[in-house]
Amino acid sequence: MNIAVVGTGYVGLVTGTCLAETGNHVICVDINADKVQKMKDGIVPIYEPHLDLLFERNIKQGRLLFTTNLSEAIEKAKIIFLALPTPPGEDGSADLSYILGAAEDLGKLIKEYKVIVDKSTVPVGTADKVREAIAKHASCEFDVVSNPEFLREGFAVDDFLKPDRVVIGSSSEKARKTMEELYKPYVRQGNPIIFMDEKSAELTKYAANAFLAAKITFMNEIANLCEKLGADVDAVRIGIGSDERIGKRFLFPGIGYGGSCFPKDVKALAKSASDVSYDFKILEAVMDINEKQKTVIVPKIKNYFNNNLKGKKIALWGLAFKPDTDDIREAPALYIIDELLKEGVSISAYDPEAMNNVRNLIGDKITYALDEYDALRDADILLIATEWSLFRTPDFEKVSSLLKNKTIFDGRNLYGIEQMRELGYYYCSIGRVTVINK
Repeated sequence: MNIAVVGTGYVGLVTGTCLAETGNHVICVDINADKVQKMKDGIVPIYEPHLDLLFERNIKQGRLLFTTNLSEAIEKAKIIFLALPTPPGEDGSADLSYILGAAEDLGKLIKEYKVIVDKSTVPVGTADKVREAIAKHASCEFDVVSNPEFLREGFAVDDFLKPDRVVIGSSSEKARKTMEELYKPYVRQGNPIIFMDEKSAELTKYAANAFLAAKITFMNEIANLCEKLGADVDAVRIGIGSDERIGKRFLFPGIGYGGSCFPKDVKALAKSASDVSYDFKILEAVMDINEKQKTVIVPKIKNYFNNNLKGKKIALWGLAFKPDTDDIREAPALYIIDELLKEGVSISAYDPEAMNNVRNLIGDKITYALDEYDALRDADILLIATEWSLFRTPDFEKVSSLLKNKTIFDGRNLYGIEQMRELGYYYCSIGRVTVINK
């Protein structure tokens, strides 16, 4: 099948590459000429595990092409995916200008029946707006479909190739059959393609992310309560996670959620509710709690140093909002850095993938280490903000020799309490007893 993907951001590039992997002919279009040229040269502009292998293979086999020319991209395409940014405004609403602008351009260009697919995360009612924008200029039949993505950064390739479910929102039987044909190769193991109306599909995406954000936030609140009551959040997590109604996933406490999806989508859903005069109190609480949780570890560090951090050096492991990505959008590490710098602290940070993005954002306000151990040299303490696998089993003897104090503040609960006690560390984590070997 011939497919065009408009936008080569995270969602667009993964979508285009994975669609090409099953034999489709895909043209990805982007207005950034430098980016397009780099992709033509085989350079993947984002970090996502396994994407580079599929990207290179499908370019070599001629199934994955890139252009800046929208007309060229859509000429033969049966399906056109809109994978454009929807950044949040100050009031939390999603900015639809990129999508609606592209829709108007498509209306001027399409000459025969096309299925236009909203792949971006968009507010309820966007499909109607896209349809209206295209119809202003279109002289042929077309359908607009809502097909929200459920890609986890770090697992996006697997999520696309082996989805838990595919959600298709369309009132057109013709469009439904086209989308079913497209997605059949991805659900051969029996996972469902779920058909519904466009508005329900749009809301499904927001509801899913908001629910997961609420689940994370609830567990963080339980962790904070555990510290007050002397309970162990790991035991509580295992105890409730074994209930199949609750499930084990998204119950790990930490320093809050970040990234490109949860913060933006929770805000957008709350704004949609507000627009129809519905007071979505749970979402307001989730946003407020998560904002505080991002820096919940800072007062603990200040207390350790008797409220005097000036001149201290902190080694920071992790900058990305989660492991296996270079995405730093709404990353808790950035909020922590900001708070610590206000206290006169110097920071030496290491992240396997996200350091260039942080450097581009904040420059030389912090030092960027060569590796995780280089970050520790002459540091007073170690602070962990992202649960990269390489941080899980470090050489603790080497860690001890490089740090001034055998002290770890762990925002992701990577290590066991008894392990830290035996190793002689002062170890402060989230929702668990603090090991005091000071």
